[in-house]
Amino acid sequence: MAESKEKIIVGLDIGTTKVCAIVGRANEYGKVDILGVGKVASHGGVTRGVVSNIDKTVVAIQSAIQEASEKSSVNIQRVEVGIAGAHINSLQHRGMIIRNDGESEISVDDLKKLENDMYKLAVKPGDRILHVLPQEYTVDDEPGIIDPVGMAGVKLEGNFHIITGQITAAKNIYKCVEKSGLQVTDIALEPLASSESVLSSEEMEAGVVLVDIGGGTTDVAIFYDSMIRHTAVIPYGGNIITEDIKHGCSVMRSHAEMLKVKFGSALANESDESDIVTIPGIKGRPPKEISVLNLSNVIQARIQDIMELVLFEIKTSGLEKDLAGGIVLTGGGSQLKHIDQLAEYVTGLSARIGYPNEHLAKGMVEEVKSPIFATGIGLVLRGLSGDKTSGAISNSPLKSDEKQEKGTLFSRIATWLKDEVDVEDFK
Repeated sequence: MAESKEKIIVGLDIGTTKVCAIVGRANEYGKVDILGVGKVASHGGVTRGVVSNIDKTVVAIQSAIQEASEKSSVNIQRVEVGIAGAHINSLQHRGMIIRNDGESEISVDDLKKLENDMYKLAVKPGDRILHVLPQEYTVDDEPGIIDPVGMAGVKLEGNFHIITGQITAAKNIYKCVEKSGLQVTDIALEPLASSESVLSSEEMEAGVVLVDIGGGTTDVAIFYDSMIRHTAVIPYGGNIITEDIKHGCSVMRSHAEMLKVKFGSALANESDESDIVTIPGIKGRPPKEISVLNLSNVIQARIQDIMELVLFEIKTSGLEKDLAGGIVLTGGGSQLKHIDQLAEYVTGLSARIGYPNEHLAKGMVEEVKSPIFATGIGLVLRGLSGDKTSGAISNSPLKSDEKQEKGTLFSRIATWLKDEVDVEDFK
């Protein structure tokens, strides 16, 4: 990545609970310097990973971008965007081409032709193909070839992992970004982006399950032999845990979020029955006492449901016995205490929390070391490893007069948002 030193990439994570913009560039050592970060609440503009209110989402994007621009002194014009939601589906498909000259070497163009053919595949009405990911190739009935470039052969076949999503969901993301005055460089599936920032090459080779627990959804991506083998989106995330606490403990939603973040545990037996949390009463009513054990029982029940669905996806993939790398948990929901232990108990696989620090240089590492930034940093890494901005308008350092103008706009947006509730710790 050293040749991309001057290329500045902005990852834009439009999530159910937060919109996050991360500005980064590669340094001479191949690591990523984080130049600036902007993070604001979604304010109801996104539901389960899908845009549900254009105007609210645009305001959140503008606010996050202006904050990141001010901190990084970068004129942000293009962004790498993530997409998620329960509408995401995946399938396996096999393609084949017959080459006219079996004596000539198989080229990159041959692989591209095979891959492009996959985009012509018929999918469900209203869906579009987001990613075509090669698995392995077969040359003249010789299977299991990872890179056939340079080989001779007449019949070239390929297995592909294809990820689809609703056209309307993608269009709404494009619309929000464009109404914010930005251009979309690329749109990527969020668990693929998160995998870039939290998984090691050794884990992907040995077999690993990435579980990204966001506010509205839980994204699952399974890797084996350094290739993605299975993807899925579970329509439950941190917000449904908050709703469970709200109803189970009979408290307001803001209090439920606070209880989850500060006192929640995914393992009830790790909580002391005598621990009590007191929250303010409503309109002069006496304070309400909440048992930490009862709170943890509510949380454990929902997390266990989510992990059982993760286990179902693992079994569906057929790789249950080939996952030496275990499970890597990331996203805001992974910050729950003891969640890795519960994941191990339900799935029988080892588990760890994934922090997006491996590829980062010094600088703003402290600001982005939380799992909540895994997707945003992954989008930056994807942008730096590609060449999609060549010849196009790009992000560049701000001039002094632009800094003043953008700083004023950021102040206006911040004022507009100042009365909104924003629980920072669990986005």
